[in-house]
Amino acid sequence: MSTPALFKWRHFLPEIILLNVRWYCRYPLSYRNLEAMMVERGVEVDHSTINRWVLKYAPELDKRLRPHLKPTNDSWKVDETYIQIKGKWKYLYLAVDSQGDTFNFMLSAKRDSKAAARFFRKVLKASHVTPPRVINVDKNAAYPVAIERLKSDQTLAAQTELRQVKYLNNLIEQVHRNIKRIVKPMLGFKSFNSARQTLRGIEAMNMIRKGQIQGVERSDVRSQVEFVSRIFGLVA
Repeated sequence: MSTPALFKWRHFLPEIILLNVRWYCRYPLSYRNLEAMMVERGVEVDHSTINRWVLKYAPELDKRLRPHLKPTNDSWKVDETYIQIKGKWKYLYLAVDSQGDTFNFMLSAKRDSKAAARFFRKVLKASHVTPPRVINVDKNAAYPVAIERLKSDQTLAAQTELRQVKYLNNLIEQVHRNIKRIVKPMLGFKSFNSARQTLRGIEAMNMIRKGQIQGVERSDVRSQVEFVSRIFGLVA
């Protein structure tokens, strides 16, 4: 099979590149961990090269899997967590449905009503998302303001119910813990842009892992690997 255009002029096989991107975005590994693991397999690649692969192909993975996502339900759970970038805390907004399936995410420098409204608009644009019947959030005062703003311009239906019940968001807290587990070996991001690109890959692999891809089961790891290869044009 000819090399897909996305991998032209790379010094390594596309399969090696995607293997590193998948592993970095799915497991708690550092770039130096991956460098050592590749050496064990007879492949000498510098950790800085793996870093460039992740920054280029992680966002591409997120983009290419979107058309294959299963529809979500109309019960939303929304929350944000902290992500360290250049020694400072930024905010990762995340939305899931009542089954724990991810709608979308957004990295933000601020945690206010404008950021919350911007996130809701981003979520609603996703093709696999069902408009909400109910949205559960924590006690953050920014959420009611954002919801009212979206109802006033008819982005959200007037009958959409807002609940501020923290314990109902235990499910999304579990998703946050998985992200923290993967991010921890990275020892913080060096820039906002690199954080955003890497997190797109982490969230993409998380959606694959949770079985959100049509025709790919949650427990079928081999099928998940084949799916990634297929959307990058490496298998028919």
